[in-house]
Amino acid sequence: MSQLYSNPAAVPPGLEYLTQIDQILVHQKIELLEAIIGFETNNQYEIKNSVGQKIFHAKENTDCCTRNICGPLRSFELQIKDNFDQEVIHLIRPYRCTSCCFPCCLQEMEVQAPPGNAIGYIKQDWHMFKPKFSIYDMSKTKVLSIEGPFCAISCCGDVDFDISGKDGYSVGRISKQWTGFIKETLTDSDNFGINFPMDLDVRMKAVLLGACFLIDFMFFEQSGDSGQRCSVFG
Repeated sequence: MSQLYSNPAAVPPGLEYLTQIDQILVHQKIELLEAIIGFETNNQYEIKNSVGQKIFHAKENTDCCTRNICGPLRSFELQIKDNFDQEVIHLIRPYRCTSCCFPCCLQEMEVQAPPGNAIGYIKQDWHMFKPKFSIYDMSKTKVLSIEGPFCAISCCGDVDFDISGKDGYSVGRISKQWTGFIKETLTDSDNFGINFPMDLDVRMKAVLLGACFLIDFMFFEQSGDSGQRCSVFG
């Protein structure tokens, strides 16, 4: 049976702090080489609480050819470590091509905590006009849904992806935060905020964190001069 709300006995090691918070801030680090010459480097992020204290840090692990040939569509593994440099969450995104017309190769991600132990999955739901995702628990039972706007472009304002439960009522939000015209134009370094119920199962909080990274790559990771793109996708 799916467990949506907190179960203290089921907290993966290293994620205990997530039981105490209802908001996560994700800040992508600016890579100078990438900003200056457009050479794609491994993405790195700082993950903070609502008052800006760093609780985790994350780093993508892909090779140079994959990053620069496949761009935002690339497969990747991402390690999330605590302040003691111990890996507590591991994300795996397989390569998927994209098409706005056919639901044949939708995006997905597996979330592990601790590494090697799957606790949930994010799977894209096909829709012609809107970004939509389903969140599944470790038994592959759907527990949450995510829906974004018609055009996921950060233009002088935040872009919100609403999180809802099985009953359709909103339980949270993943927001791409506007960081200013110059930074948005010259870099693909993004800031996000994730809000969810305090008593949400900590494993689902970790899966929503994974969903934030998938959304970043799909809609806000620039490739060459392609920039940001509308959410007509497949």
